[in-house]
Amino acid sequence: MEGEIINRVANSKLKVIDLEDYYPKGERVLFDIKDWLTEGLVLREKDFRAFVSEHNWSQYQDCYVALHCSTDAIVPDWAYMLIAIELQDYAKLANIGSLENLESILYTEIIANLDLSEYQNSPVIIKGCSNKPVPSNALVLLSQKLKPIAKSIMFGEACSSVPLFKKK
Repeated sequence: MEGEIINRVANSKLKVIDLEDYYPKGERVLFDIKDWLTEGLVLREKDFRAFVSEHNWSQYQDCYVALHCSTDAIVPDWAYMLIAIELQDYAKLANIGSLENLESILYTEIIANLDLSEYQNSPVIIKGCSNKPVPSNALVLLSQKLKPIAKSIMFGEACSSVPLFKKK
């Protein structure tokens, strides 16, 4: 048929990997400890421990929790450790930092465990656009993991990709 539109991308050996497909399900929570500090700045151990023991930790069931302090308080490491110990029975993961840092940690683990054998000697596009917060660090880690096995690596969409690597 003359004038037939052929999808050359669909018929090519090109493989697309979309990190959004690996996005872990679960609510993300930014847990700010400033309200547990005197005037948001001073950690008093007795008061802090009371807040920790009285807090309803079950509300973080199956959540990913980023622990931080939004003030310039100097928070000892043991304070975050104490909270993390309480969260362990409920949250999927707790870490110190921002929500962006939390996503980066999640994706570091995901990429470390990815089986990329299907991309062996194939041209690969790492999809660029996503509706979920895929951190830039994840794209870097994935490109490094793909380099030894892929024939070529591109970034973006099949219609407008940026070439990054090609085996010689």
